[in-house]
Amino acid sequence: MDYLEQALDWCIQKVGSVLVTLIFVYIGFRLIKVIQKFLKKSLQKAGIEPGVITFLSSFVNIALKIVILLSAAAGLGFKVTSVLTLLGSAGVAIGLALQGSLSNLAGGVLILVLKPFRVGDYIIEDNKGKEGTVTAIDIFYTKLLTSDNRVVVIPNGTLSNTSLTNVSKEAKRRLDLTMSVDYEQDIKEAKRVIYEVLAGNEKVLEKEPISIFLQSFDASAIVMGIRFWVKTEDYWDVKWELQEKFKEAFDENGIAIPYNHMDVTVLAKEPEGTQKEKTL
Repeated sequence: MDYLEQALDWCIQKVGSVLVTLIFVYIGFRLIKVIQKFLKKSLQKAGIEPGVITFLSSFVNIALKIVILLSAAAGLGFKVTSVLTLLGSAGVAIGLALQGSLSNLAGGVLILVLKPFRVGDYIIEDNKGKEGTVTAIDIFYTKLLTSDNRVVVIPNGTLSNTSLTNVSKEAKRRLDLTMSVDYEQDIKEAKRVIYEVLAGNEKVLEKEPISIFLQSFDASAIVMGIRFWVKTEDYWDVKWELQEKFKEAFDENGIAIPYNHMDVTVLAKEPEGTQKEKTL
């Protein structure tokens, strides 16, 4: 009962302090949002990359909230210096416990310094195969937006320690396609038709080389390899469009595209008891 009475007396004595502290914390958190907005606008005007802006904003947000909470604890009579001393003494244990988070923090710093990708780039994480457009590089995580509008969150430590492919780093990409041609067709004629289709597409870069070659001899077809260059943002649209155009052009010029088929032979009995082969 004595402990309860003492706790009750402490609460009564600290009611005013608690209310003031809560108001202080509320106002402090509101000010942090104002500071964040001001910081973002200032950095944007200075031409800083969006990824750096997001990272710094997250860092400032967390740091200021820690300062406000420590100040609030000090206002309530807690010995903050003792807490900090205790935390410093337990630094090794805390470091081990937060090893993953510290790794992600360091990974975020490396990403911003080395710039393997930026906000707006389309990347493929080679370890798990996650891919999408980078929408944010936060203090611990990087967010990707997939083509079907899903958000993928990847730890910065993972991205900084594994290989990845930056699909949109360069302004242009080489597009590789193949077309199968029947063995009885004229190869030169097939190459001519393919080249005409490429020349008629405005998104195929004219100043870049175009290669049309015999890639391989398959069991039932000659495989033609086609290589040309397009702008990175046009890659998928051109690929889908030209595959359809090649098929239409082959049909118009009588160039056969082989496909797997099977001949079935049936032995049918004649009335006299002889057998005669019939092919379906």
